[in-house]
Amino acid sequence: MQKNKQFSKKLQPMNKREFIKRSVAGAVALGITGKTSVTLAENQKIPEVKKRKLGKTGFEVFPVIYGGIISRQDGQDASNNYVAWAIDRGINYFDVAPSYGDAQEKLGISLQPYRKDKYLACKTTQRKRVDAEKEFEQSLKMLHTDYFDVYQLHSLTSPDDVDQAFGPGGVMEMIEKEKQRGRIRKVGFSAHSQTQAIRAISMYDFDTMMFPTNWQMIMRDGWSTKAIETAKKHDMGVIAIKGLIHRSWINQDERKAYPKSWCKPIDVSDVPFGVAALKYTFKSGADVIIPPGDFRDFAFCVDHIDEILGSPLSTSELALLDREFLAIKDHPFFEPRT
Repeated sequence: MQKNKQFSKKLQPMNKREFIKRSVAGAVALGITGKTSVTLAENQKIPEVKKRKLGKTGFEVFPVIYGGIISRQDGQDASNNYVAWAIDRGINYFDVAPSYGDAQEKLGISLQPYRKDKYLACKTTQRKRVDAEKEFEQSLKMLHTDYFDVYQLHSLTSPDDVDQAFGPGGVMEMIEKEKQRGRIRKVGFSAHSQTQAIRAISMYDFDTMMFPTNWQMIMRDGWSTKAIETAKKHDMGVIAIKGLIHRSWINQDERKAYPKSWCKPIDVSDVPFGVAALKYTFKSGADVIIPPGDFRDFAFCVDHIDEILGSPLSTSELALLDREFLAIKDHPFFEPRT
């Protein structure tokens, strides 16, 4: 990859340990809003986690992806610290979108020292070629890169989303052009409709699918299983979202604790519940996961990933999820499209 000359003058790559030490006097002060504080000892050894193959992309990816929403709203210093913490633990795939507020701007700066050997994915909600071209160029600029490892159609939900994207003058024309130019390496999509996900797969040789894969939704009516099965048949990498979600918000007061999430995450202080939920997500076909946008949730997934992947979902863990499902079945966080 060619370096962005303008940006390289502003921030030179540095050793990971040096970057962390500069952040907050030898500590990773994660979330300067006071949410989370994690200290990394000078000689602390972090166990290496086995990477997972992301479908036919051929990419070997840490099982937990850094979702760009983590970098949103908390300021540049916090984003720098979040990313440094993630890099130090082996995270090598970062995903963001223009619709995530200031996340592109913040993540672009935070990731620049490490971009060379990391995977960077972006998305677009634009369905027309001309609009998508403008957004694509802006995303490259804000993220200080000259290509994306994965570029995705974002949030395919309605028939119109798919029809416009693949129609004359649609965004897929832009994606194909940029793929030929080498500025897009792999192509994926995110969706919240099984029907539209399966339609999209039938219309193009996609490399990845990002899709809600949640214990509650699958236990409720098996939702997401058909889309995942279809993606797997096409050797697509399955990127699961919403695996750590608990239920809908009951009131606005409880939502204040998680301003970056539109549905309530599992309280990660309840380790058995969180681990069981994510085991269920991987059991259901996920190759990798993207946690909710709060750093606490991301850190939980990273810190417990060996436990999550190290053993299958047990009978007692399934019973735990059954009990939780009965307790919150009247508060689904999402009414899925078919």
